[in-house]
Amino acid sequence: MVRLESRGDVSRAWSLLSPVVAIVLTLISGVVIFSAMGKDPGLALYTYFVQPLTTAFGITELLVKATPLVLIGIGLSIGFRANVWNIGAEGQFTIGAIVGGGIAIAFHDSESFLLLPVVLVAGVFGGMAWAAIPAFLKTRFNANEILTSLMLTYVAVLLLSYLVHGPWRDPDGYNFPESRLFPDAAMMPVLWEDSRLHLGAAFAVLAVVAGWVILSRAVIGFQLRVVGQAPAAAKHAGFSQNKLIWFALLLGGGLAGLAGVAEVAGTIGQLLPSISPGYGFTAIIVAFLGRLHPVGVLLAGLIMALSYIGGEVAQIEIGLPAAVTGLFQGILLFFLLGCDVLTHFRIRFGAPGRTKGG
Repeated sequence: MVRLESRGDVSRAWSLLSPVVAIVLTLISGVVIFSAMGKDPGLALYTYFVQPLTTAFGITELLVKATPLVLIGIGLSIGFRANVWNIGAEGQFTIGAIVGGGIAIAFHDSESFLLLPVVLVAGVFGGMAWAAIPAFLKTRFNANEILTSLMLTYVAVLLLSYLVHGPWRDPDGYNFPESRLFPDAAMMPVLWEDSRLHLGAAFAVLAVVAGWVILSRAVIGFQLRVVGQAPAAAKHAGFSQNKLIWFALLLGGGLAGLAGVAEVAGTIGQLLPSISPGYGFTAIIVAFLGRLHPVGVLLAGLIMALSYIGGEVAQIEIGLPAAVTGLFQGILLFFLLGCDVLTHFRIRFGAPGRTKGG
């Protein structure tokens, strides 16, 4: 008989090292996978994980991909600290893009410098409004926020598809399902000439700093940590669980909405039926890979962004299928969860010992 036995006190060192172990195991699995596909493992790993970092273009693209992952991951990690499981960041990302993009489309002739700030703020509030739905259902009816936030993702994606196929379709777009291009006044400034790196990257860094301040210096951050680690103590201390649920979901939704509007106003320039390769779901891996710590989320966001960039390079250079990116992300999550389990529990064989008098 195989069973898990609690280790009691969890080693902080192993808790911090488990993501590193998970990454190493993922690379070892990559060797096996590439060999099974008939590819040179050394060349494949180099192409996937190293080659994108050898050019200035590859580095800027890495930062572009990391921007939404870090923005969303910061919001999710703060909520997860309080056991508020917002799984619908993909939908909040999409709604932020729709609301902010809708402002850009409505004022497509504007040259006002105020248009971009309005677009960004609208995107933030769009994400917050979408996250407010599971927050209300959780605090009013005790509905599971995992299910409600996740299901709302599909509503958001279908709403986007309806808009770009219907009322928001570009009248000069030759009947393609896309909105008209955003005006220059609604586009994010480029930070690196001849690249797609935009102001959203600076927002991601600010989000990391703000997340660290909230968790380390703010009273509400202390309350979030207590609710997550010791709910009974939090209740005894008089912390309002409903207030913390609203805060966590609105914060996560707002950052996801900012990531969404930054994506369409920074790299795409219009609304399309698909504006995300799954950033909202990948950010969940980012949050846990980063140990729910803002600095860790930043590093994890860069690692996961590398999986996207590396996958694109590997498709072109050595003919790997696009599905390899999702495969690597899934394997990494599997090993990360496995390492976390073994950090908290040890494997025992045989029947549990009987206590005296048992």
